[in-house]
Amino acid sequence: MAQMNFDASTVEPAAPLDVLPPGKYEAQIVQSEMRATKAGDGQLLWIEMDILSGQFQGRKLWDQLNLVNHNQQTVEIAQRQLSAICHAVGQIRVDDSEQLHFRPMLVSVKVDPAGPDKHGVHREARNRIAGYSALGGQGAPPAYQPPRAPAQHGTQPRQAPPPAPPRSGPPAGNVPPWRRT
Repeated sequence: MAQMNFDASTVEPAAPLDVLPPGKYEAQIVQSEMRATKAGDGQLLWIEMDILSGQFQGRKLWDQLNLVNHNQQTVEIAQRQLSAICHAVGQIRVDDSEQLHFRPMLVSVKVDPAGPDKHGVHREARNRIAGYSALGGQGAPPAYQPPRAPAQHGTQPRQAPPPAPPRSGPPAGNVPPWRRT
C-alpha cells in the first residue's frame, strides 16, 4: 500500500490510446536494453522509440529484436532488422545500442488486428514495426557490402571476359536502340 494525497478532480483523466494507423513515422530510439526472452533461453534487444513529428508526435513505439535464440532463422531476421536500423541512422558499426539513440529515422508501422494469437489467446489490436529506413533528404548510408571470401592458394583470380567483337552494319549513333542488333 502507498500513502497518497491525490485529488482526481484536479487532473484531467488520461484518454485511452488507440493503435496508430499504418504508415511511416519519423521516430528515434530513446531507450534500449538487452532482456531475457520469456522462455529464458535467449536474449532480445528491447527498443523504445518516440515519434518526432506529425499528428502523433510524442507517442511511443516499441520493438524487440531476438538476437540470441536457438532458432537461427529468428536470429537472422533480428540481425537484418538491426542492420536496417544501423543503416537508417548512419551507424554501421555498433558496440553499444546507445549509439543508435536520438538519431531520427523513418519507421514503418503496421497494425496486427485484434483476435486470437498463435496460442489461441485473444489479443487486442496492436502496432507492429514492419521496417526501418533513412529519412529522405539525409545522405544515404553506405550500401550493404557482403563480405568477400578470402582468396585460396592455388586459384587464379577471375579475369574480365574478352571484349565483344565489333558490330557490323551502320554506326550505332544513327540507329534507334530498339533497331540495333
